[in-house]
Amino acid sequence: MSSQDAVILKIENDIATITLNRPDRMNALDGAMITGLLHALDQIETEIKNIGAVIVTGSGGTFMAGGDVKFFHQLSDIPAEEAHPQISAMIDKVHHIVTRLVNLPCPVIASACGAVAGFGVSLLNACDMAIAASETVFTLAYCHIGTSPDGGSTHSLVRLVGMKKAKEIALLGDRFDAAEALRLGLVNQVVDAGDLEKATAKLAARLAAGPRGALARTKALLNNSPEMDLQSQLAAEAKAFAECAISADFREGVAAFVEKRKPVFNGK
Repeated sequence: MSSQDAVILKIENDIATITLNRPDRMNALDGAMITGLLHALDQIETEIKNIGAVIVTGSGGTFMAGGDVKFFHQLSDIPAEEAHPQISAMIDKVHHIVTRLVNLPCPVIASACGAVAGFGVSLLNACDMAIAASETVFTLAYCHIGTSPDGGSTHSLVRLVGMKKAKEIALLGDRFDAAEALRLGLVNQVVDAGDLEKATAKLAARLAAGPRGALARTKALLNNSPEMDLQSQLAAEAKAFAECAISADFREGVAAFVEKRKPVFNGK
């Protein structure tokens, strides 16, 4: 399967939708999908001024069942000194995907159903918000194939669920359902499978209609906050607020509040 087939990108009504498209392999991550994701991000970054939100979803009733283990099985037949650089190069590309998703100025929404396993958890955590169908099953799973996690999950899980729970999820690799994911804060909403697409579209449209400069600065402030002391964070907030306060969106928001109407933002 080509990278264009493995990942489908659609940009419509200021919303970019990235669809993982290896349904016969439960959207397991392989080389073609990695390349497809990188190309999709290239296009999104090129057109970012016209994009207010990004959706990441999967085809065939599942989000992502982790990495394609067949790739690693093939490497078991070659010497370790040859396999190691191939694996390292692949992981570097995967981590580049995570970094670029996190750093997109617009909000990114994971729309999950079926299996969210291995790197699927990392990918979901790299998104700003997540909606899951009620039947979705989650597992970090890396320990079951004898490896440690990648994709930033050891970073995101600790911040989302706390150290003790993160260690339970990572060291045991147990499955848990969407209700537990909601309780832990891994997802923001749980809906019936038949309502997933509609609920995701509704959230994306709401975010895309928001004040884009303000949302981009808010996202950056939140992303950077764990590494900042209070005074540094206050300084960053002051700078961001001052930049927002001279924008057309701010003027529109203030005017709409005074006039008791809904604001119409234009991203400036």
